[in-house]
Amino acid sequence: MMTALQVTLLVLVAAGATAVVLTRDPIRQVVSVSIYGLLLAVLFMAFQAPDVTLSELTVGAVALPLLLLLTLAKVRKQEE
Repeated sequence: MMTALQVTLLVLVAAGATAVVLTRDPIRQVVSVSIYGLLLAVLFMAFQAPDVTLSELTVGAVALPLLLLLTLAKVRKQEE
């Protein structure tokens, strides 16, 4: 049986995924991807998967957004 916390987190993760897809500005999209990664990490912790939580925090909330921001900065620099 799922707890109320798990159901709430599942709804928040679904809303976060929708926000990522509907966002059009690249910088805002990176921020929403990072927030989505944090929501996923909290969801994994609620489902008692601490190893997956640490991996998601590292990759989904820190490394991926950082790489995307660096890539956007380089592309914008080349356009100028």
